[in-house]
Parts: sequence; structure tokens; C-alpha cells
Amino acid sequence: MYRHLIFGIMQSGITCAVAAGIASLPFYVQGSFASHWARGFLYSWIIMLPVVVIAAPVIRRIVDAITR
Repeated sequence: MYRHLIFGIMQSGITCAVAAGIASLPFYVQGSFASHWARGFLYSWIIMLPVVVIAAPVIRRIVDAITR
């Protein structure tokens, strides 16, 4: 019942964590990587979580229709 919601939470969290880490790499030399990463992760996850949770069922239906 909550499978798609849990999947969306995990998928968006992992994706945002990796993307924020890559975007924050230039700040590693300055010693402020962690704070930039945390801020970037938090902002992106707040935005992406609802997008993923809403989009995942729609994308699943589209893929099912295409691959039948």
C-alpha cells in the first residue's frame, strides 16, 4: 500500500544526496564541503520528494503502456 511512497522517499533521498555531493565538491578544498552538501541536499530533497512521489505512478503507467 505504501510501497510507492517508501520507494519515492528512498530514491529521491539517494539521488539528491549524490547530486548535492557532486555539486559541493568544489567546496572540499575550502573545508566547507559538509555544510554546502547538507544545505544542497536538504533544499533539493524538499523539492524533489513530492515530485518523485507524484511522478512515479504516472511514469510507471506510461512505461507499462509502452512495453505491453
